[in-house]
Amino acid sequence: MVKVYVPCDSTALSLGANKTADAIIAEAKKRGLEIELIRNGSRGLFWLEPMVEVTTSQGRVAYAPVLPKDVPSLFDADFLTGGAHPLNLGLTEELAWLKKQQRLTFARVGITDPISLEDYLAHDGYQGLQNALKLSGAEIVKTVTDSGLRGRGGAAFPTGIKWNTVLGCEATQKYIVCNADEGDSGTYSDRMIMEDDPYVLIEGMTIAGIAVGATQGYIYLRSEYPHALKALNTAIARAEQAGYLGDNICGSGKAFHLEVRRAAGAYVCGEETSLLESLEGKRGLVRFKPPLPAIEGLFGKPTVVNNVISLASVPIILDKGAQYYADYGMGRSRGTLPIQLAGNLKQTGLVELAFGATLRTLLYDFGGGSATGRPIRAVQVGGPLGAFLPESQFDTPLDYEEFTKIWAVLGHGGIVAFDDTVDMAKMARYAFEFCAIESCGKCTPCRIGSTRGVEVIDKIVANKGSPEHSKTIQLARDLSDTMLNGSLCALGGMTPYPVLSALNHFGEDFGIMK
Repeated sequence: MVKVYVPCDSTALSLGANKTADAIIAEAKKRGLEIELIRNGSRGLFWLEPMVEVTTSQGRVAYAPVLPKDVPSLFDADFLTGGAHPLNLGLTEELAWLKKQQRLTFARVGITDPISLEDYLAHDGYQGLQNALKLSGAEIVKTVTDSGLRGRGGAAFPTGIKWNTVLGCEATQKYIVCNADEGDSGTYSDRMIMEDDPYVLIEGMTIAGIAVGATQGYIYLRSEYPHALKALNTAIARAEQAGYLGDNICGSGKAFHLEVRRAAGAYVCGEETSLLESLEGKRGLVRFKPPLPAIEGLFGKPTVVNNVISLASVPIILDKGAQYYADYGMGRSRGTLPIQLAGNLKQTGLVELAFGATLRTLLYDFGGGSATGRPIRAVQVGGPLGAFLPESQFDTPLDYEEFTKIWAVLGHGGIVAFDDTVDMAKMARYAFEFCAIESCGKCTPCRIGSTRGVEVIDKIVANKGSPEHSKTIQLARDLSDTMLNGSLCALGGMTPYPVLSALNHFGEDFGIMK
């Protein structure tokens, strides 16, 4: 029986994947043809969704983008055997977009049925856990440390050091918390893992629990991700039934339990201590540190708090070894980073590459340049609190330290492109406005500074050419300095990144004369 794949990823669904799937089933029935329709994850080529794949003797052949009206002509062209058609893209694995990538964390995404445990196991799933069960907690932590894995949520803190701290704590209960409250603009890699390969996250969290001696885990899931919620809960139930979660994991006598908890819908709850407050049923306010969550975290107990991609990268490290993972990347940035292309680009979607690729490569070789055909003027990397980078910095390699040198952040790997029609003064204003809306209000620099920042940007725009203009510009810089150095967490502390980078690189939009 011919296998036909239609993605169930949110992006594909928003572009009509369900209607396409229904049309394929109906047309096959009408013609008396037997097919097996499988709902896979997205390959990440969002501009081509819904992308339909068919298994042939040569491999999987892709057709895209397939709308319901295209289905009859596909059957006429005998697409079930890979027949010629205007939408035929050839063998999926040979597509340049995919072939140029280095997929480690996303190795299965788009290939498997996300909630099929059998499919996961057939594609090297749970190999990392099987290896971890043969090691001591300290040996697992050392493997993760030696791999060079750093937090993929934005802070880039070495994962092994965080785990080792929790391992060394004496406590009756320890926790593993996955920060899945993905709220940065232009980011969706966490969502794609949870919707398109949930078992890899479950396996990573289970390994983390065994490593540090934690028996309970929580996935703090962004409230706007209903499809991820369904996929995770289904996968957790199936993993428990098969013995990969519970009181006796794979007969090892080791326990790990896992639950999904819906997030509070606040951007600040992406900050780990605010997340823990919310998880405890309290208002999401940032905690003072110390104590660190690794020592006194959830309910006052030692807690590992890691991002989705950090935890989802662990299984391949335990499967292939620390050195295998560390061989990818550059400098202190080891392994790969799932990069999310968004904004004014012809080809948006997910690209996983080893650290070291440049922004220019991503924007033009993968992104295809701007969707409008106009020059790309600015790129914001790292979400709404990331710096705006001008064309002169597009050759900067994606590396945590290299970005620090140009006063920018990689963050969660989201890249949003803008063409030369963008008004950077408006973008700077939006950064202050976003902070004002999302501030938890606990510290004055963030709570008050962001509101004053909106007013200052409005004055700068209104007073262009006036004697007071230069003083107002300096006021914006002074305010940014106060927020940068005085805020309790990164929300207020990083809002100056987009503001100051806009002022520094695109001064003409603020009336600054060169």
